[in-house]
Amino acid sequence: MIFTHDTELTLRAACVLINSDRVDGDELADLAGLESYLGEFGWTGRRDRDDEELAAVHRLRERLGRLWEGADDEERTVNQVNALLADTHASPWLTRHAEMPEWHLHLASVRDPLAQRMGAEMAMALADLIRGGELRRLKVCAAPDCTAALFDISRNRSKIFCDTGNCGNRQHVAAYRERRGRDG
Repeated sequence: MIFTHDTELTLRAACVLINSDRVDGDELADLAGLESYLGEFGWTGRRDRDDEELAAVHRLRERLGRLWEGADDEERTVNQVNALLADTHASPWLTRHAEMPEWHLHLASVRDPLAQRMGAEMAMALADLIRGGELRRLKVCAAPDCTAALFDISRNRSKIFCDTGNCGNRQHVAAYRERRGRDG
């Protein structure tokens, strides 16, 4: 593992959140979709289960998407992460609980609104990535017909296609067919 468990999990959660409206329609179009996403990543704490909470998560998704897409500009990304930390009133503290017995950081009170807690934790995970000099692990799929975000945890940072569809396989098949057409 390159990063701490909670950092890697939170960055994967951010990536899935961003992609929740980039591949197969809006997977978070309703509260049931949000509930499924939250369950997948074990988000705990206050839940209002209303349209405003869903809208706030959608706003966070858009903000993270813009950050991810501009991750090649380190200064800009640092400014965006700092703004997200400030806007969410991040206040780190160590904790552990039954769902995650390893020590990890929480950055907002369990009573804070969901999108605020999510944003704070995602901003801190991004800060860890930046501090480690690993910002180049945030990428957008290289397939010409895909805009999915990806978090590259490969050793040599060589991943260029997302896991949301079949992008890598489609691109390799297309390249193979093109080569066969030229050679045949």
